[in-house]
Amino acid sequence: MELENIVANTVYLKAREGGGGKRKGKSKKWKQILKFPHISKCLHKKDDIHISYEFLVEQQPIGNQLFRLYCSTRPELAKAIKFLDQVIDMYMDLADNVKKGTQTVQLTTAPKPNDNHHIHCRTIMNYILLKSTFEVSPAEKRLTDATSIFDKYLDTKSPDYVSHLNGVQVSKIKEAIADNSANKDLFTSCVEAVTEHLRRDPFSEFLESLFFKRYLQWKYLEQQPVTKNTFRMYRVLGKGGFGEVCACQVRATGKMYACKKLEKKRIKKRNGERMALNEKQILQRINSRFIVNLAYAFETKDALCLVLTIMNGGDLKFHIHNMGNPGFEEDRAVFYAAEITCGLADLHSKGIVYRDLKPENILLDDNGHVRISDLGLAEDVPEGETIKGRVGTVGYMAPEVVKNERYSFSPDWWGLGCIIYEMIEGKGPFRARKEKVRREEVDRRVKEDREVYSSKFSNPDCCDICQQLLQKDPTGRLGCSESGANAVKAHPFFKTINFKRLEAGIEDPPFVPDRRAVYCKDVLDIEQFSTVKGVNLDPTDDKFYVKFNTGSVSYAWQQEMIETECFKELNTFGPDGGPSPDLEDPPPPENRGGLLERLFRRPRTNQHTCCYNSEGH
Repeated sequence: MELENIVANTVYLKAREGGGGKRKGKSKKWKQILKFPHISKCLHKKDDIHISYEFLVEQQPIGNQLFRLYCSTRPELAKAIKFLDQVIDMYMDLADNVKKGTQTVQLTTAPKPNDNHHIHCRTIMNYILLKSTFEVSPAEKRLTDATSIFDKYLDTKSPDYVSHLNGVQVSKIKEAIADNSANKDLFTSCVEAVTEHLRRDPFSEFLESLFFKRYLQWKYLEQQPVTKNTFRMYRVLGKGGFGEVCACQVRATGKMYACKKLEKKRIKKRNGERMALNEKQILQRINSRFIVNLAYAFETKDALCLVLTIMNGGDLKFHIHNMGNPGFEEDRAVFYAAEITCGLADLHSKGIVYRDLKPENILLDDNGHVRISDLGLAEDVPEGETIKGRVGTVGYMAPEVVKNERYSFSPDWWGLGCIIYEMIEGKGPFRARKEKVRREEVDRRVKEDREVYSSKFSNPDCCDICQQLLQKDPTGRLGCSESGANAVKAHPFFKTINFKRLEAGIEDPPFVPDRRAVYCKDVLDIEQFSTVKGVNLDPTDDKFYVKFNTGSVSYAWQQEMIETECFKELNTFGPDGGPSPDLEDPPPPENRGGLLERLFRRPRTNQHTCCYNSEGH
């Protein structure tokens, strides 16, 4: 039995490392799987796309890359893009210096250099998100960088002069540099002017170019059917409410994910259709570095599957209770609580209450950052209204939930209090680990008893934030005022956390998981689900499955193509930048071959699907 676990872990770890070959986990047939169809088969995709600069360039990673490539073919536009890049690079460099400890700074939310989650970070206006680093950098450094950009792109004598600006804008910058008064808004007017220029005629011309046609080809591939054969499946990582969670890998790209399987019969037996669909739809709306993201949704004969961000570092419950003495050092508890707070803030900003905050639902990634997972009990809260529902996990449900009262976002702040307490104390505030006690008694403790603070709460700030978050009355609970998450972030418990840096992804976690370790139970120790009896699936269930089985999520899929370098390798054109054969009009004639070949050849209309579903190890 031990051998089975060793084999499962070895295969899984090898997959995480890219399989040890040059293809980095890609199938031998990955280029066939991602082969572009002729453009004539893709033009209809134009009718399904919201064609605007904001969508194509600022929200679509591949659209952004292709627009930049188009601009590179036009000298004047190439200068404009290089200018914007140079400004972004300046702030990126300053942010990196801040990260190394040269300055203390409040950053606005911004993409991190080389962060895969924001791999298309050169959206035109992202520089604004970084510019607050400018004023706290050394004056000499600010002046040198600003002068370099001005001389290269804003001086009319320079060969790289950006001609889309007026003299007033340039003069103001020149005066500010001469007076040593460069501030964070120094280039704002110029960046806005260049951006406005790009969104007009250049974007319209892009839509008539072969680069936009190539975008339609990528959209065609993105919208291909997703099945179980799209992935390789690896060891079970844990259990969900309706089935197991296992590691998986996309055959075409080698990208690793977690596949959450929801057994169809188990869903039907528990009347869980609404819960399953609700989780999927909420995940589609959220794109946060503090919440697991949805990449694919598909169905098999027996299950509905959500393919999510894989978190190789295990869950907080495992680390609290299985990695030495129960609980964490204070700095580690503070860091995790801060990232959870950011995740709750992202959910609440979308009008979503989570309702199931507990250590086992907080997962660590390879670098030690945490994300909230398992949104099965999350619910939309209409603006200005409250909802009702006695849902959650015993010992972590807030008093108002236990009493089945109405609420909005208050249960999440109670849950945060429970997690902070458990991270420090090493056990929950109202139920010790593995304590045998009736549910009714735990509910009574939640409603009536005060939590007990041991000597582990030596820092009064730790005790105070738990007391404020674990207020029985939600009207007096921290986070439940109009300030919401901002009030929580302002508590002295978080005095060592720079939330702007945290949100920008440039804070280093206090603990980094071992990449050679598997932070979950042994395969045979994960309890298996029993067989569901007395439930039959029928055609009426298909209406629900169609709503769930929507394939790839656009943003995540395009990110995956860029991150795994599939975009870079496949996005080629013809000689001298002309159209490749798949972009030529009309399409090249089909090679019909001999009689026997025509008789036994597979129909061409199915060629793409057959490749996409092939094994291809």
